[in-house]
Amino acid sequence: MRSQPTATLMEWAGGFDEAHHSGTSIFDPLLCELVYRWFAPPGGMVLDPFAGGSVRGIVAARLGLRYTGVDLSARQLAANEEQARELIAKRRDRPRWIEGDSRQIERLAPGNYDLIFSCPPYADLEQYSDDPADISNMSFADFLSAYRAIIKATTAMLKPDRFAVFVIGDVRDDRGFYRKLPWLTIEAFENAGARLYNEAVLITAFGSLPIRAARPFAKFRKLGKTHQNVLVFFKGDPAHIPAEFPEVQFDPAIIDSWT
Repeated sequence: MRSQPTATLMEWAGGFDEAHHSGTSIFDPLLCELVYRWFAPPGGMVLDPFAGGSVRGIVAARLGLRYTGVDLSARQLAANEEQARELIAKRRDRPRWIEGDSRQIERLAPGNYDLIFSCPPYADLEQYSDDPADISNMSFADFLSAYRAIIKATTAMLKPDRFAVFVIGDVRDDRGFYRKLPWLTIEAFENAGARLYNEAVLITAFGSLPIRAARPFAKFRKLGKTHQNVLVFFKGDPAHIPAEFPEVQFDPAIIDSWT
């Protein structure tokens, strides 16, 4: 791209503490920047229905986007606000976080948005709180019902000819079979009126995976996962994209390296 990224992953990571993920993972700031530059109109409004961490909000603010995130955890949102104060000087430029249940998102954060961008809970893979409204505490059937309702509500709040991006991975049930969470996400968005337009794979850090995965593979033939799915949906007519979004500019040197 002609303009260089404003920050590298490691530069951003040093400023964040994703307590919502127990301090073990940081949402990729470089992925945030690419999503915002490619799929949000300049100065647009961003809605995040699972806003447990601060990264998506702070990167949005640094790029001049107006971010609104909704999450149940008052403790996590307080940490988000503290990080925003440290990293963004002017209060009016900071992200907006709202405490509440995203099943009520139309009431909590009314408006028409230019991008939906989120990383939802992976069903019951990790329980974030003891709150009964937390969908990570629910049975998978109840989780799926709430998840679909949130996708339907947020898609209704998305302006026509706009994108929605979810970063999601699959999880196994109690017997070891995959629940097809990415596929169910695609189905939920398409039922809500946004069709799958792009997909990408985000490679995650290997870390201790070879050690952790060795025994489950040797005994049950379960492969370890080192990726997440980046699912990009579009609501409207793709023929309108050139009129709604500026053309992406690439450095000629980058294009030469591809050929």
